[in-house]
Amino acid sequence: MSENSGAPGPRPGEGGSQDAEQQAIDARNRKLARAGVARAERLLVSSYRLSSEQEAFDLLRSASQRFNVKLHTLAETAVHLPAPRPGDSSWVPDRPRPAAPPLPVLRADGRRLADDSAVLKTALQRTLHITGAEMGNVQLVQNGMLRMEHHTGLNGLFTDYFTFVDASTTSCSQAAEQSRQVTVEDVAASDAFDEDSRRAILQTGSRACHSAPLLSPRGTVIGMISSHHDRPLDPLTADRSAALDQLGRQVGRWLVWHRNTAVISALNHLHTTATR
Repeated sequence: MSENSGAPGPRPGEGGSQDAEQQAIDARNRKLARAGVARAERLLVSSYRLSSEQEAFDLLRSASQRFNVKLHTLAETAVHLPAPRPGDSSWVPDRPRPAAPPLPVLRADGRRLADDSAVLKTALQRTLHITGAEMGNVQLVQNGMLRMEHHTGLNGLFTDYFTFVDASTTSCSQAAEQSRQVTVEDVAASDAFDEDSRRAILQTGSRACHSAPLLSPRGTVIGMISSHHDRPLDPLTADRSAALDQLGRQVGRWLVWHRNTAVISALNHLHTTATR
């Protein structure tokens, strides 16, 4: 998965060329962000015979806000479930809602972390504590890509450039494909990156990075947490790697629970609203 999705990397000092590259990155990010929501809009128009995609978007936005679920998460879940049928009482059959799984690795009870944003932010903070870094980011799998959800200590050029990851020329993408932790001890010398990605990482002050997957209970990679270091990095100790493995399993289990509860509740609310 390449964190530049084919767009050229930032080259500080090139004036108009750099502006054009930033515009290309911004356009790519808008296109990819819009694509997932647009698929959900078309699904809703077809399923509920809505008058327009705008009406579908309004339904998604209302349910997203009411249940404190990111709109793009709601849209992605909608298109991956069987299509709703207007005659049914709910989009997904009601079932008992299990309690939130515990998150002892985050030093917090999962029920006290109100939503996925809070969990991911806390997971990133804990990861940086374990790895001894001050920069990092969290990505979740969306439509076959890694989408950045949270970050700290990384500049705008980095976060724009790496908003979406969809090919195999960076350490986080390789960690996702291999379902394992990946350490890049020296970004400048590593062959894990293409040159544009390498430039985008180095210009934010990162000289090394470590990526660890978030895993569902079935072992599927559903996200990635990466720490970025301001100097070359030695391999992590076995204890630190084990702590990140534990974090990845616990947070991954919590995210699956959240999608099966809060996100499904939001979709069922949307269904009720659309079929009134």
